[in-house]
Order: sequence, then C-alpha cells, then structure tokens
Amino acid sequence: MKKMVSVMLVLGFLMTGFAQKKKRRGDDGFSVDQKTELALKKMTLRLDLSERQQNKIRPLLAEQITKREEFRKNRKAKKLSADERYERQMAHLDKKIAFKSSMKEILNSKQYERFEKMNGRRAHKMKRKMKMKKRKRHEEQMNAPERA
Repeated sequence: MKKMVSVMLVLGFLMTGFAQKKKRRGDDGFSVDQKTELALKKMTLRLDLSERQQNKIRPLLAEQITKREEFRKNRKAKKLSADERYERQMAHLDKKIAFKSSMKEILNSKQYERFEKMNGRRAHKMKRKMKMKKRKRHEEQMNAPERA
C-alpha cells in the first residue's frame, strides 16, 4: 500500500511538472526601447561600432522591432488569401532589402562582411528550428488519436 501511494505521488508530481506552460520567446516583457538598446549593444560588441554608427543604427533597429511586434500581434488575426500572403511577403522582403542597404551605408566593408556572416548564421539557425517544429507538428498529428 505504501509503495502504491508513493508511486501515485511521484506520478502526480511528474504530471504537474509537464502540465506547466512554457514561456514563449517573445514574452520577455521588455519595451521597444529596451529591446533596441539590447540589440544595439550586441551589435556593437560583435561589429565594434563607433558612437556615430550606433546613433545611425538605433532608429533603424527601433523601427524594425516595432514593426516586428505589430506583425506578431496581427499575425493570427485572420486567414490570408494567397495574394495577401504574397503581398505581405513582398513587403517583408522589401523592408529587409532597405535595412540591408542602410546597414551597408553605415558600416565599413569589414563590419558589413561580419554583419552578413552573422545574419547568415541566424537565418540558417531559424531555418533549422522551423524544420524541427514542422516535423514535430507532423509527428503529433500522425500520433494523435482519431476523433470520430
């Protein structure tokens, strides 16, 4: 009887541990200004930016972070048609091109080369993460019991 009670207690603790929600990455509680400063500091460390370069990059990062948060809020608002998704993706790519060209003007050639390398790594990492999420979602759908 004692063993059964202890096993039930252990199972209860395990179940409550797994039932807790994970904190999502975007829910860090920082303001746009705080996120901008953090991103700028990281970029300064990696690219060895001058004060003048930091002052030019700060508004670009603030705008980018603000638009990213707006997009996250509106992302699941409604189902988009193929044309709307195309337009959204074209606008996103246009913004990326504009940001990249602005960075090219601000940074010197060595810094820009390092910036490109950083973005390449980040893109590769994100692609891999998305692939894993997609695979996990597919496995969950395949293993889920059929509902009648």
